[in-house]
Amino acid sequence: MSILITGGTKGIGLAVARRFATSGRPIFLNYLRDDKAAHAAVAELRTAGAAAFAIRGDVGTPAGAKALIDQVSRETSELRLIVHCAVRVLVGPILTADPTAFAEAITLNGTSLVFLIQAARPLLARGSSVVFLSSRGSRQVVPNYAAIGAGKALAEALVRYLVPELAPLGVRINCIAPGTLDTEAVRNLFGKETDAFLAQEAAGNPSGRNIAHDDYVGLIEFLASPEAQMIQGQVIFINGGQYII
Repeated sequence: MSILITGGTKGIGLAVARRFATSGRPIFLNYLRDDKAAHAAVAELRTAGAAAFAIRGDVGTPAGAKALIDQVSRETSELRLIVHCAVRVLVGPILTADPTAFAEAITLNGTSLVFLIQAARPLLARGSSVVFLSSRGSRQVVPNYAAIGAGKALAEALVRYLVPELAPLGVRINCIAPGTLDTEAVRNLFGKETDAFLAQEAAGNPSGRNIAHDDYVGLIEFLASPEAQMIQGQVIFINGGQYII
């Protein structure tokens, strides 16, 4: 079972990779920058027994997505799971955002899902699964989060439109939306206010805490399993009941 994880060398992507790091399993970690983190992630996964590879590249363009898949295809003829975690963080309001940077963020956070699946189509066989990482920002306004939230809302819509094309091929696609996590992306978004934000989120969660990586990686494992073959086009929130009202 070969796996591709974009944004796979840190945070959520690396947590997913750890869950699937079993003996001999090929795991491809895509990243854009920070070679040191990529090397550390590969070393960790190989110690766990996985056949891990780190591939640097920008999946925010069709050419970048194709280049990534070209490298993956040199090592495997089939991808059983793609987890698209790559995100471009652009903090700030819409009206003062740099238009070019905003468009690039929307593209990576939304449209790049299409680039990736188009390029990977020859490697997706019956039983393969695609999981996109969304967030509550796709449904609710989060201050200074528009470039991410609107991009993820676009990707959720694209997932629904992809179902009629992928399902007849035996390929399923879904979204998961984890609640508040302490990740590098969150710290880039909230800066020095991150700790206070995390504490506030935990205090307001009906379950009494923020989520941990173990709360959602098992769901991805299930969505990739044969038991989930009829789950298509869903957005599943994992947040302990937060934001119900």
